[in-house]
Amino acid sequence: IIFLCLTFVSCCLQANLKADWTNKPLHQRCHELSKIIDDYPAKELHAIFPWLVESVFGSLDGILSGWNLRFLQARSAEYNIAMDFLDPSGPMMKLVYKLQAEEYKYEFPVSYLPGPIKSSIHAGVLPDCPLFHNKIQFPMSGLLLLNPFEYYMFSFASSLINYPPGQHGSCSDSAYFVLVDTYLKYFLPTEGNVPPSPFSDTRGTVASPAPRSPNVPYVGYGGHSTSLLKRHITHQPSVNADPAAQEIWRSETLLQVFVEMWLHHYSLEMYQKLQSPQVKEPFTPSEEHVLVVRLLVKHLHAFSSSLKQESISSSPSAHSHSSPLEELKRVVVQRFVQQKLYVFLQHCFGHWPLDASFRAVLETWLSYIQPWRYTGEKNNMQADGQNRIVPDKWASFVQENLLMYTKLFQGFLNRAMRTDLVNAKNALMVFRVTKVFVQPNLSEMIQKAEQLFLEPEHAILQRQNRVFLTPSHGGSFLSSRQPVGTDSIFKVKSHVYSLEGQDCQYNLMFGPDLRKNVLKLIQIIAQARRTAKRISDHSTEMAANNSFLSWFAVGSSDHNNTFTGGEMDDMGEGVKKTHEFLDKALDYLCQIFRLNAGQLSQLMVNVASVDDEGASKQLPDCIPSENGFVLTDLGRLQIISGLRRFEIEYQGDPELQPIRSYENAFLVRLMFQISSFINARFGDHMEALCSRQDLLGSIGRHYLSSSSKVAEQRRKSPVLRQMRDRPQRARLSLRVLASYRTLLILLLLYMLFALLSFGTLSSTGLVLIVSFLYELLNQIKFPHS
Repeated sequence: IIFLCLTFVSCCLQANLKADWTNKPLHQRCHELSKIIDDYPAKELHAIFPWLVESVFGSLDGILSGWNLRFLQARSAEYNIAMDFLDPSGPMMKLVYKLQAEEYKYEFPVSYLPGPIKSSIHAGVLPDCPLFHNKIQFPMSGLLLLNPFEYYMFSFASSLINYPPGQHGSCSDSAYFVLVDTYLKYFLPTEGNVPPSPFSDTRGTVASPAPRSPNVPYVGYGGHSTSLLKRHITHQPSVNADPAAQEIWRSETLLQVFVEMWLHHYSLEMYQKLQSPQVKEPFTPSEEHVLVVRLLVKHLHAFSSSLKQESISSSPSAHSHSSPLEELKRVVVQRFVQQKLYVFLQHCFGHWPLDASFRAVLETWLSYIQPWRYTGEKNNMQADGQNRIVPDKWASFVQENLLMYTKLFQGFLNRAMRTDLVNAKNALMVFRVTKVFVQPNLSEMIQKAEQLFLEPEHAILQRQNRVFLTPSHGGSFLSSRQPVGTDSIFKVKSHVYSLEGQDCQYNLMFGPDLRKNVLKLIQIIAQARRTAKRISDHSTEMAANNSFLSWFAVGSSDHNNTFTGGEMDDMGEGVKKTHEFLDKALDYLCQIFRLNAGQLSQLMVNVASVDDEGASKQLPDCIPSENGFVLTDLGRLQIISGLRRFEIEYQGDPELQPIRSYENAFLVRLMFQISSFINARFGDHMEALCSRQDLLGSIGRHYLSSSSKVAEQRRKSPVLRQMRDRPQRARLSLRVLASYRTLLILLLLYMLFALLSFGTLSSTGLVLIVSFLYELLNQIKFPHS
């Protein structure tokens, strides 16, 4: 009877909440929910918890959007209300802790997990991450059984990837982005411990896998850790256990959920088989997703760097007295993030579009490989504005993350060589990468790590027979540090082989193959600089022509000019930035790879000769065909790099081209009707005049036929042969009289003749005579062939 009564009360409570959910404003709903959470027992709140989570974060299938936290910006009136309700110390988390104190479980569909995890579970294989241990029902039911905290975090994390990317406002200002930052700072604090939950909790289990014998030797470099938890943090704490040990399970749960849901979308095994992720996988991260991953990376670096100095010692006795949180800080980046982030970034480098949106991926990568930026120290720059020397203490990090520096740098080189570097945003990305790698002492650290990797096998054979307590042999991520005797050679080889496979062919960053690609990139940068210089000169010239009379188009009469004065200014400013970024990137590349002045000068000479040849040819490399020009692969590269281009011009009837901003629309239409009437009436006579070979014929061809000019323009553009060979009839065009420029000149001439006491008729005659004499002199000086 009591159970039925409680069920009835829960159903009534949920029905009332659903009825009020769409009718009441957010602040009233949150206020009433806070009272309900405070007043009702956990047994009655249990039934409404899944519905409430779905109402806030949206449904897993993406149909219900919930509170749209990713679209909710700080300027919105509902922003502070939502943030207060979802705060780590707010009413929603209070409900989580209230339910956590009981043995309630909630179902989360396996189908909404990332692909590799889902495939593993469907194959009946337990995922390596202990987050999923003891939560999967065999035979497969298709559901995970999660405690309230896990269910809340899974739902929160999945709302980033199960819905279309946000399009409104800045991602970093959204409630979701700020909430991620808030949770990271609260559950993974850089100072102090995680605040205790308000309810006694002995059931929040994140179980470790069954222990194995610690006496099994560590075989090979490629063995991967499978447990993320330290044995003495089993989340079944005793009464006398350290309170921090009782609370750290929330930190581990949050971290594992974020890493698995946001990063584990690509299989390491598939990547190792292909050596390059060229197979299109179903999941494609959004720019917003990558920015949230970058926030996670930055905070984990700060969290790891906050390790107490006394805990940094490699002495085992010092480790045994470290708190669980300090132990987590020690291994959080290497054990939790490295592998999945590496494969995630490799996929992005291989599949992301060649546009400026790649900046999000780039900055995530650069944030990971610069942990010294997040140490809390403020002297990152020297007094002269130059980058400070990377401290030697980070050499170990570089060695244990060598592929993050070298393999991804090679991937960036391949992208950069296929990118339009005349674009300021693309040039900025090349500048950003080179600025990071030029930091003093960093290239030396990378070279040293590569030398360690190349050490012969016999140098470490005696070490391979040692016994290591690794997670895959009974240890855990928090207890699997290598003995003091293990040297850097083993670290580097273990890192490379574990991510790339035992049979990988490592390509040295400072080896001859990569150096060739660097030289190619330098040539492309030099070509882009010359192209940017030409565009800058052209924009400056155009800006000089935009005088007071530019409204009347006095500065230019080119019908094919599609840029206004303001656009030319913007383009000129962008090109100036391009030139600045590329200049610095060129200088940084020479420093990183130690290119001397002679090598650079020779490259510049080669680029100049190729550029001059391209200028003489005008067109990109292409093959003529019956349907016009067909670009070759070289031609495509020339267009992408900005070395050559087609002159895109209007190829239709000049009389029918769109009305320009410097023309009067009424006069254009009127002059077209008049000229059409004259051409129809006297077309044969004009053809006979133009066919004469004397002076009158030359004058007639100048005024009545523009076929030679049109043909010359078409030879510079990829126009169809049928259009190029189309015969041009002699005809009269009066469209020039609709131009504001022409009207202004005529007005000034009539005013001048009026001051000289000429009448309207005589002024008109003088204008015609002056125009005729001017064109006649031009014909005599520059006769048509």
